[in-house]
Amino acid sequence: MDIKYNLKPASERRTEPFRPEGNVGFGNLRTDHMFLMDYRDGQWQDPRIVPYGPFEMAPGAMSLHYGQSIFEGAKAFMHEDGEIYTFRLNKNAERMNRSAEIVCIPDLPEQMQLAAINALIDVDRLWFPMQEGACLYIRPFIFATEDRLSVSPSNQYTFCVILSPSGAYYSAGVNQAIRLLISKQFHRAVSGGTGASKAAGNYAASLRAGKAAAAYGAAQVLYLDVSNQQIEEVGAMNHFHILKDGTVIIPSFTDTILKSITSQSMLELGELLGCEVRQETVMLDKFIADIEAGEIIEAGGFGTAAVVSPVGSYIFEDGRVVTVGNGEVGEHTLRLYRLYTDMQKGLVAAPPGWVQKVERRQG
Repeated sequence: MDIKYNLKPASERRTEPFRPEGNVGFGNLRTDHMFLMDYRDGQWQDPRIVPYGPFEMAPGAMSLHYGQSIFEGAKAFMHEDGEIYTFRLNKNAERMNRSAEIVCIPDLPEQMQLAAINALIDVDRLWFPMQEGACLYIRPFIFATEDRLSVSPSNQYTFCVILSPSGAYYSAGVNQAIRLLISKQFHRAVSGGTGASKAAGNYAASLRAGKAAAAYGAAQVLYLDVSNQQIEEVGAMNHFHILKDGTVIIPSFTDTILKSITSQSMLELGELLGCEVRQETVMLDKFIADIEAGEIIEAGGFGTAAVVSPVGSYIFEDGRVVTVGNGEVGEHTLRLYRLYTDMQKGLVAAPPGWVQKVERRQG
């Protein structure tokens, strides 16, 4: 892929490593540039890196009216050698195309996605925030741009990548357990729908449930299936719980659950984690009974942004509260988090191919 570089003048670009004075937060900042590529006439074309800025888009662009838009979320980390490395980025590219298939967006070859992201990180590598626990959060997305007001797949799209120098997703990080609302009113997805994709509309639909959770003092919603019998997802994360023997249980993937790359990684790590990790259908009533009986000692969510979010308690819509263990962050959860993040940072060897160095090509 022949990428065109239309960069800011050197006088307007960052010239020194980014050393923020305080916590940069998550997703608030942008780097100097973005990657763009268009789909027209049946093919992806015109790959380019340009200054970060507004899009020029027709008011009739189909993504604005019919929600044909998907995205991904990944992270890059600086290792002790001062170089930047991506983590399992190929899995994000693979999932992007799965999302595209579900909402009728053309396939974007994985190698093109990876080349685009690596080129942008290379250009803006000085934006990596030099502080503990930081990363470059990577946001690739595709949206329909054809100016047409009929309900059908667009014939034109834009693929864009932006970067966000970021810290922890939750300000307290993994050190504080959160509460989840178990809702029988709100449902994230139904079988045969878009639940297995990172479609923008799925997240718009979750906002009302998130507001309801906040009213109960909860950080997010634990979604159930439409029969209100099985546990599915935690907000924008996959759910997990840990048995008293240390076994990690993740609900079985279905077409109503987005496959978290963190969850997939935990399943693939197997013996390296020092415990069994498996999937099974998790029935709500048994889950609650097992917490109360002490069979389940820890719980939480797996996702790219927060990595691991410990859950200390669940609240039902009638106000009933169920506490997991002592309600605090458990030792097994902390161990999973530390091992995984140490792999991301290059402090512990990851399986072959998981960590890829961003090659220096500019400057």
